[in-house]
Amino acid sequence: MNNMLNPDTFAERASTDFTRSLNRVYNFTYGWMAAGLALSGIVAWYVAQCVTNGTLPLSRGLFLGCTIAELAIVFLFASTIHKLPVFFATLLFAGYAALNGVTLSVIFLIYKLATIQSVFFVTAGMFAGMALFGSLTRTNLSGVARICGLGLWGIIIASLVNIFLGSSGLQSLITYVGVAVFVGLTAWDAQKVRLIAEQQASMDTLTVRRLGLLCALELYLDFINLFIFLLRIFGGKGRD
Repeated sequence: MNNMLNPDTFAERASTDFTRSLNRVYNFTYGWMAAGLALSGIVAWYVAQCVTNGTLPLSRGLFLGCTIAELAIVFLFASTIHKLPVFFATLLFAGYAALNGVTLSVIFLIYKLATIQSVFFVTAGMFAGMALFGSLTRTNLSGVARICGLGLWGIIIASLVNIFLGSSGLQSLITYVGVAVFVGLTAWDAQKVRLIAEQQASMDTLTVRRLGLLCALELYLDFINLFIFLLRIFGGKGRD
């Protein structure tokens, strides 16, 4: 019998093609997430150097403007992702990462570089573990996502209240809850990437890329927030 007509050969080819399709989605999504982190890191370091050298003054207006622009980009990205051209969606993602780099620059002024590097690797390890779990588990994590979503709203409300209270105990509670929330969200968002990869046959290429970019942004935000909360725990009082 011709090997081309062998059922086992067909099954092997189908399995190989499916694996390649999965890998394309994973590589696209996590590749853009990593690119966003790299861009933010470079911008943050450069802005911090400019501030240290006196060529760029720190101002609340700068950080407020960047924060408002970031919120606008996230809202636009999430609400129009199914209609956005992929090129424009990519520019929005890169723009968000760059703006976030400006707001993150302050960590280079508050914490020692060795501390930042150590916490980054701890974050990367935790993120990788939860992303792997989310990708491999067959348990539906949507319930975890709902709980984490409620926890995130709790963090936001508690943080606003603590602006007026200035409670160190409440701040510590917010920090530890924040770690738990973004650990859970990392697993859920990783599971969404797997679901997109498995269902891509029923979607056109543009839709897969749009959803891949949206997931890349969500995973990027998971990593950044997890990193910031861990930095508050392990960074102590910063340089002092």
